[in-house]
Amino acid sequence: MSRPFRFGFQTFNAKGAKDWADQAKKAEDLGYSSFHLADHILGAGPALEKANHPEQNMAAIPAMAYAAAVTKEIRIGCRVFCVDYHLPIVLIKSAMTIDMLSEGRLEFGIGAGWISEEYKALGIKMDEPKIRIDRMGDVVSGIKAFCSDGPADISNDTLEWSGFSGIPKPKRRPPIMIGGGSPRVLRLAGKEADIVSLNFNNRSGAIGPDGVGLSTAEQTQKKIGWIKEGAGDRFKDLEIEIGAYFTFVTDNPAPIVGEFSKIFGMPEDQMKEHPHALFGSAEEICDELERRREIFGISYVTVGTDNLESFAPVVKKLTGK
Repeated sequence: MSRPFRFGFQTFNAKGAKDWADQAKKAEDLGYSSFHLADHILGAGPALEKANHPEQNMAAIPAMAYAAAVTKEIRIGCRVFCVDYHLPIVLIKSAMTIDMLSEGRLEFGIGAGWISEEYKALGIKMDEPKIRIDRMGDVVSGIKAFCSDGPADISNDTLEWSGFSGIPKPKRRPPIMIGGGSPRVLRLAGKEADIVSLNFNNRSGAIGPDGVGLSTAEQTQKKIGWIKEGAGDRFKDLEIEIGAYFTFVTDNPAPIVGEFSKIFGMPEDQMKEHPHALFGSAEEICDELERRREIFGISYVTVGTDNLESFAPVVKKLTGK
C-alpha cells in the first residue's frame, strides 16, 4: 500500500515579521503539511553568485521558532541544517526547544553541507565528502542520544558527551530528515533517517547542470537502490521526500520544458519527467506524482516560494485538504 501524499513548502526570504507570519499561515491554510527554510548564510556578493544559490535573509533557528509561534498544526523544519555551521549540542538543544514550544511539530533535517563557496567565504574548512558525511552521521547519533531516556552519553569521532541528560526531552523523538544525493549519504539516510530527502548530487559545490544531470529518472532509481542498501528491512518504514525545484503549473508547459532542456543540456522528454521538475496543469501534475510514487516511492514533495498558491490545487486533490 502506498504512503499518503504530503506536501512541503520551502522559502528563503521574508520582508519582515508580518510577511514571514503570512507565509507560514498561508501554507498551513492551503493544506501543506510542512514549512521549511534552508540553512545558508551568505548575503549578496561574489561568493553567492559563484554558488548560483538563492539568498536566504534569515537564520533558520529563530525563523523556525517564529513560524511555529504563529501556526497551529503545520510541521516546522529546516531542509536541511548543515552540521558544519553549528556546534552540535547547541543545534540539537535549540531544535528540541522549537519542538517543545510547537508541541511536537519539528521535522529535524540534517545534511553534510555542499556549497564550496559558502565554506570558503565563511572561513570554514570544507573536508572531503566522506569526512563530512561521517560527521553528519555522528551528529544524527547525537540527536538520538539526546532524545533517549537517561543520560545523553555518547562517544564518537565528533561528539564526546557524558554526565547529563538531554533537555528539553521530547515526548516523541522528532522525525529526522537526512538529505543528499550521493551513494554514501543516501545509504546513511536509509540506515538512520525517518525521512530521506532526495537531492542533487552536488559534488560540484554549486547548483548547475552537473547536479541536475545526476538526478534524472534513471539516476533517481539508483538513489532509491542506495537507500534500500542502507535501510534493509526498515525501507518500508521510510518516507521519501524530494524538492520539486522546477515546478510550473500551466496549461502550456512545452515552451518552459524546452527552455529548461536547453539550460541543462538534456532531451525535452527527459526534462519533462525529471523527478525534481513538474510541468503541466494541476491535473497533469497529480497524475505524474501518482506515477512517480508508484515507480520511486516518493510520497512527500516540497515546492518553493513561487508555487505556494498555484500548487495548492494539487495539494488539495492529493491530500483531500
